[in-house]
Amino acid sequence: MGTSVQVTPLCGVYNENPLSYLVSIDGFNFLIDCGWNDHFDPSLLLPLSRVASTVDAVLLSYPDTLHLGALPYAMKQFGLSAPVYATEPVYRLGLLTMYDHYLSRKQVSDFDLFTLDDIDAAFQNVTRLTYSQNHHLSDKGEGIVIAPHVSGHLLGGTVWKITKDGEDVIYAVDFNHRKERHLNGTVLESFVRPAVLITDAYNALNNQPPRRQRDHEFLDAIVKTLRADGKVLLPVDTAGRVLELLLILEQHWAQHHLTFPIFFLTYVSSSTIDYVKSFLEWMNDSIAKSFEHTRDNAFLLRHVSLLINKSELEKVPEGPKIVLASMASLEAGFSHDIFAEWATDPKNLVLFTERGQFGTLARMLQADPPPKAVKVTLSNRVPLVGEELAAYEEEQNRKKEEALKASQIKEEEVKISHGSDPNLGDPMVTDSREIYAPSEGGTSVGGHKDILIDGFVSPSTSVAPMFPFFENSAPWDDFGEVINPDDYMIKEDNMDFLQGGGDLNGKLDEGSAGLMLDTTPSKVVSTELTVQVKCSLVYMDFEGRSDGRSIKSILAHVAPLKLVLVHGSAEATEHLKQHCSKNVCPHVYAPQIEETIDVTSDLCAYKVQLSEKLMSNVLFKKLGDYEIAWIDSEVGQTDGGTLSLLPLSNQAPTHKSVLVGDIKMADFKQFLTSKGIQAEFSGGALRCGEFVTLRKVGDPTQKGGVAGSQQIVIEGPLSEEYYKIRDFLYSQFYLL
Repeated sequence: MGTSVQVTPLCGVYNENPLSYLVSIDGFNFLIDCGWNDHFDPSLLLPLSRVASTVDAVLLSYPDTLHLGALPYAMKQFGLSAPVYATEPVYRLGLLTMYDHYLSRKQVSDFDLFTLDDIDAAFQNVTRLTYSQNHHLSDKGEGIVIAPHVSGHLLGGTVWKITKDGEDVIYAVDFNHRKERHLNGTVLESFVRPAVLITDAYNALNNQPPRRQRDHEFLDAIVKTLRADGKVLLPVDTAGRVLELLLILEQHWAQHHLTFPIFFLTYVSSSTIDYVKSFLEWMNDSIAKSFEHTRDNAFLLRHVSLLINKSELEKVPEGPKIVLASMASLEAGFSHDIFAEWATDPKNLVLFTERGQFGTLARMLQADPPPKAVKVTLSNRVPLVGEELAAYEEEQNRKKEEALKASQIKEEEVKISHGSDPNLGDPMVTDSREIYAPSEGGTSVGGHKDILIDGFVSPSTSVAPMFPFFENSAPWDDFGEVINPDDYMIKEDNMDFLQGGGDLNGKLDEGSAGLMLDTTPSKVVSTELTVQVKCSLVYMDFEGRSDGRSIKSILAHVAPLKLVLVHGSAEATEHLKQHCSKNVCPHVYAPQIEETIDVTSDLCAYKVQLSEKLMSNVLFKKLGDYEIAWIDSEVGQTDGGTLSLLPLSNQAPTHKSVLVGDIKMADFKQFLTSKGIQAEFSGGALRCGEFVTLRKVGDPTQKGGVAGSQQIVIEGPLSEEYYKIRDFLYSQFYLL
């Protein structure tokens, strides 16, 4: 049998809920994505809570809440302690995304599902990988190799490739084949015939207009609103698709010399752009090349102002403006409050660039027809004053007194429990258990209890004598006391939070850090009101996902042996399942929540050794980064019982020549031109010289998609030109 593979969805199948899947490969459990929705509904995480302790590694694919939002909560509440793997942008931007969500919630509610410390602790476990970097797991995962690859959609977005014994398991959700202003398209099409492909059906029923048409309609709607003295609100994510929108607006404003102000408003906007400026190597080729030649950074925004507080926006003079504000769901954040203020003006425009999550205000407003009025709750945090502040301080003092009493009771219990100790009455004998356990109400220095003694009389509430002595038990070697360098190092990740200024050494600018460190007693004041929706509501697809037609074409090309469909409405999932069963592969699965499916490959894989006798007679030929050879051998066994390939005992049979490689007709045309042979395309064929014609026959996307499904046919009279062109054609391949 092949590598054992089981897939268990924990969230996000037959619906648009967050993504989270357990993939077991030969008993090694991967948690791929750990998403949560903008409601932060704990009930969605019940399946995860039941398996969190069995997870061996976590793979994150995108820096948004749908793919990593539950990570801090799962590590805090469920005991998830496995190492986490992600690309550098997913790590950095995901961290900022969670900060933004926490601050947005904390400003309008007593949010307590996780804290900033929980976020930091969760992301400290992340191992950062670069694209195409093979990471070999060890211990229980020995023999498993993981590698992130370009997926498009979001900066640092990942298609995960997991390899064991030569068989590939590919996890590719929310990929985008289109090249965009700041991202390259996915490399999913470069994988052919993986053992298992896990992908989503989210966009299976949607088709997208050409990018140029979509961008024109987007900019036209915005500019028309601004010129009519209106305001434009774009509810956006923290650090994902908003980057593409910023570039579109920045480039259009620069080209047409527009002066309408643009604002990017999140709690971490300055830090987001600072980090993005340093991630140019993760973006598309044109951005990287432009920076290499001109040192021009595409995200050096000259027409966009970065704001971290709504009060800064309120200082801007009245008039037309664009505000890109988080959250995209309108459930919380600055976009929620701005919508409530601007929705009543018919001149204004609320432009949605992604589908709202199910059950959110954004999803409600995207209905056709949209509601004429919606109920919203406006909340803000205000400092406590007067009697409320006094009551708060009294409550805090009461808690401190209770903690002090509890500590004293504990000391008494310890004293009583030591009553039979013959050394207890001797004031010169120390009790190390008490010395190293300072009470909350006592004074401590250097981690030891500070015992205040009047003269030489031992206090009645302490079992420790005067002048306690602490023995230094540090290990010594031939050179003296052993020093641990880690004790003298300041961890960079811990210091990032404390550094302000919005530079790359700090996660947050000073304003956002100040909000986090603010401990002023406060309360949340909420007001519920009905908002009359008179503004224009428009939805345009800027989600950055491949559409249904492209998904079907890509899956047919990849042609996996087994296909698992996740994340998408029930209608979209069933539609794509039926299509793939007929046109991609016969083994298509769409499991339910907590339903474990076995997608173990039907192939049989064996490990064999190449004997020295055999290898000494093999002639290798270089093929790109690899060396290939044809061998004829017979199977034997070594003394240890391992299978081994040995030289044939009889004469090797003859075999037909094999041409290895692939050729693009456009590249071959240029090659012939460089050799002085005129070549041009005509009627789907390549005409070479006067009499020779080359054409490809066969279906490149036929079911199975195996190499060799197309053939190159050369036609023409036997002549010197024919043989010359044929030799040139053979030179493009490797002959075995």
